[in-house]
Amino acid sequence: MNRDQFYKAALVISLISMVVTLVMIVMGNISSAGPFLITFLVALSIAFRGIPLLKGLAFTIFILGVSATALYYPGLFIRINDFELALLITPLIQLIMFGTGSSMGLKDFIELSKSPKSVIVGVLAQFIIMPLLGFLLARATDFSPEISAGIILLGCAPTSVTASLFAYLAKANVALAITVTSLTTLLAPLLIPLLMKLFAGGFIEIDVLGMMWGMIKIVLLPIAAGLLFNKMLSGRAKWLDAGMPYVSMFGVALIVAIIMAAGRDSILNIGFMLLMVVLLHNVLGYFFGYWAARLCRLNERDSRTIAIATGMQNAGLVSGIAKVMGKIATVGLASAICGPIMGLTASVLASYWSGLESKQAAKNASDV
Repeated sequence: MNRDQFYKAALVISLISMVVTLVMIVMGNISSAGPFLITFLVALSIAFRGIPLLKGLAFTIFILGVSATALYYPGLFIRINDFELALLITPLIQLIMFGTGSSMGLKDFIELSKSPKSVIVGVLAQFIIMPLLGFLLARATDFSPEISAGIILLGCAPTSVTASLFAYLAKANVALAITVTSLTTLLAPLLIPLLMKLFAGGFIEIDVLGMMWGMIKIVLLPIAAGLLFNKMLSGRAKWLDAGMPYVSMFGVALIVAIIMAAGRDSILNIGFMLLMVVLLHNVLGYFFGYWAARLCRLNERDSRTIAIATGMQNAGLVSGIAKVMGKIATVGLASAICGPIMGLTASVLASYWSGLESKQAAKNASDV
């Protein structure tokens, strides 16, 4: 069986599983539909890998499959024998941050001096718009204090490391996305505790110094180690450079599964409402990020980049902070739900903007 046949077989399996799942839901037997729903999502993610137009959604669909597995079979992701799997979250985040650092170099920071206005607008949008949106949405809902604090914490997070990928897909300014991501991540240990004290202090007790030290351990130290690794072994460890993105994806998938399993009861009780709040937070981030950039008279390309960088939060880092706080099943819920939503909305937005660019290029060609 060649690769194309494999992808086609995966698509057929996903369609059959989808039909069985829908039939079972209609018959009121959703509790037994787990194996078919999981098969549908995992097979669909494999099939999407073989469709260039939908390839960017493959990992998002896979994360949905992982989430469904954790909700139907939470025991798989809570503990193995006497080992509690939640203990893996912090080292997984550190590993992902190390990968981020190892992929960066001096050239990424030189970009700061090339377009300071765009970078400043991007950083300010991330640390003003998103925390404020998180606070307003938390106040507008009736969630428990810890889940509300998790929404605010998600808003206080730096830009997602995948923002540069979606900036590339949207034909936006990838260098700007990398720079904003790098700078917001480096500022996170200082700003997140202060922003949480300001916006979430009314919901839960915030230990500013303790949170700062926790973030230094899970963000700055691993990134510094990655930068040092890049400096010393740049180009001499190609196997690691090639493998780190896959390690990061595996880490994100496992983190989501662990959090989903730990907070399963809360998700089943308030899942739809929390999903809507996180979706609104994400989409409003794109909207206000874009128009903040336009009001600052940035060009269209940079405005799209800042929209993506603003709306996309580093949900994995938020999960690590929630674990450090000892509140993974409550404060960590919003970040677990955010991952799949963010991947889906960013894919749609990037595809839309990419389509506009293609149409404009075609129009310009015809005019010539």
